Amino acid sequence: SLPELATSVAAAIRRHADVALGNVIGSNIFNILGILGVTALISPVPVSSSIASFDIPVMLATALLLAGFIAFRSGVGRIGGLSLLVLYGGYVAWLVAA
Repeated sequence: SLPELATSVAAAIRRHADVALGNVIGSNIFNILGILGVTALISPVPVSSSIASFDIPVMLATALLLAGFIAFRSGVGRIGGLSLLVLYGGYVAWLVAA
């Protein structure tokens, strides 16, 4: 959302990458677990087989890749950020082509 984007950009400009990363991860975790959880309590949320077979493994692999960047390189850096951006572009291209 826009507030998380503004906070992350401001933190990145001030070279506080840990704040930007924590904001993005925290926001995504809250949205997935909090908002989706409350929604699922009210009404069942259907999940298509394409999401279960392709999107979830891609998200898991991306999370593990990001954790590897953080654990072994103490940050993402420019090359890591560029590689994540290229992987995201490939993911979007795959979704558009399918």
